[in-house]
Amino acid sequence: MDFWADVLGFAEDLTDRVGQQLLSSFGQSQATEKADGSLVTRADQWADAELREAIATRFPEHGVLSEEVEHIFPNNDWCWIIDPIDGTTNYARGIPLWGISLGLLYQGTPVFGYVHLPPLASSFHGFWYGSSGLTGPTGAFLNHKPIQASSEDPSPTYLFNLCARSTDVFKQPLPCKARMLGVATYNLLTISAGAALGGVEATPKIWDISAVWAIAQAAGATWVALDDQQIFPLKPGEDYSDRSYPTLVVSRADLVPIFKPLVQFLGHP
Repeated sequence: MDFWADVLGFAEDLTDRVGQQLLSSFGQSQATEKADGSLVTRADQWADAELREAIATRFPEHGVLSEEVEHIFPNNDWCWIIDPIDGTTNYARGIPLWGISLGLLYQGTPVFGYVHLPPLASSFHGFWYGSSGLTGPTGAFLNHKPIQASSEDPSPTYLFNLCARSTDVFKQPLPCKARMLGVATYNLLTISAGAALGGVEATPKIWDISAVWAIAQAAGATWVALDDQQIFPLKPGEDYSDRSYPTLVVSRADLVPIFKPLVQFLGHP
């Protein structure tokens, strides 16, 4: 089988299987607070183990970095970065908006992303090779249908997504309607699908953004690191457990001067 077809089929089958099991305990899992203030459930830990085991079985030469266990970036050309449940608070409280995120990195930079949202029966994927020298299928997709970022101008009929730590944006006039979804991946994926013109995440971790990095850019969106620091490539041997990456994503590059001044404070508190 072609490598990329194998990667896509694997991600699709794995997240569907894990997602079906997560749905069976959705809204019923007791959550505990981690040191960073985020929540974790037994379902997160089970899903993390299932994802890591499946990757090790199918792609034994690939490394893995995960939210719940493996935080050191390995010295492998290929590495999967996984978030077993993005939106754990939603999951634990019975809000049907959460997902499973898989990002595949080559030499430290995402080239493929897959995010499955079981309650919505929606799956996003995309291929973005950048300067890696890799070739293969291109584009971004929602349930296998091509998607792209919007070409529309800001207006009250379009959306701009916030996170819980970015509400000070309301001190300034916003050119779009604000939404807060509680799921970092979906927050930014709505821009890839053309539903929102922009979105901001104040403190995402590397497992929140790795899959979306590939999908958003494959869809034609523009990614802005608000702290002006280069995110990728990741460095082997480094611990990424405590690093945050304040991020703005907009549907096209000429919108950066409109939205970045509204959220720049998140990169330089």
